[in-house]
Amino acid sequence: MTYEYKTQGTCSSRIVFDVEDGIVHHVRFIGGCNGNLQGISKLVEGRKKEEVIETLRGIRCGFKNTSCPDQLAKALAQAE
Repeated sequence: MTYEYKTQGTCSSRIVFDVEDGIVHHVRFIGGCNGNLQGISKLVEGRKKEEVIETLRGIRCGFKNTSCPDQLAKALAQAE
């Protein structure tokens, strides 16, 4: 199933991704640091949703309270 998440507090504005049988696929960030976000997308491809959440939750970007990886963790946590 495809999900779309509106990010908060990051340079990216949205994250679009699929979760099939608890596995993360096709993560796409809209906006943000293109190269870094492409890297994150490739690193999480095919991994278990819960594993990605655990790995990325709480990562901060500079002095911000969140980051694009943290926002992905939040998006995945909301995806059923």
